[in-house]
Amino acid sequence: MIQRVTVPGLFPPPAYSHASVVEAGTRIAFLAGSVPLDADGKLVGKGDPVRQAQRVIENLTAQLHAVGSDLVHVLATDVYVVSAEPAVLSAVWDVVEASGLSTGPHSSTLIGVNCLGYTGQLVEITATAAVPEGDRA
Repeated sequence: MIQRVTVPGLFPPPAYSHASVVEAGTRIAFLAGSVPLDADGKLVGKGDPVRQAQRVIENLTAQLHAVGSDLVHVLATDVYVVSAEPAVLSAVWDVVEASGLSTGPHSSTLIGVNCLGYTGQLVEITATAAVPEGDRA
């Protein structure tokens, strides 16, 4: 069971929770950063952070399914965007919200960075998710 907490007295976060608590005994998946590469290792959405975010969500969904989980079971994410512009970060966050990740809502941090691991990469998301009982990979 996942308990999502928005703390009274703190500014209410938009579409995410301050904390998520999972009862002992629940399987937890720690996912490596999902990146905007296709199955052949080619960058998707060169120069387009929104398109890259969409591909990152597609890849994250595949990672989750591989371990028997899904977007609605994500507990926490770190969303990295190569930009110092709030409008660019906001556009990527709009993709995250539209994906179903905010259904939980999960705990998340949106971070503007100088660069990521692949040439031309603008977006990466790391995630931690609960793996529901009976959905063993």
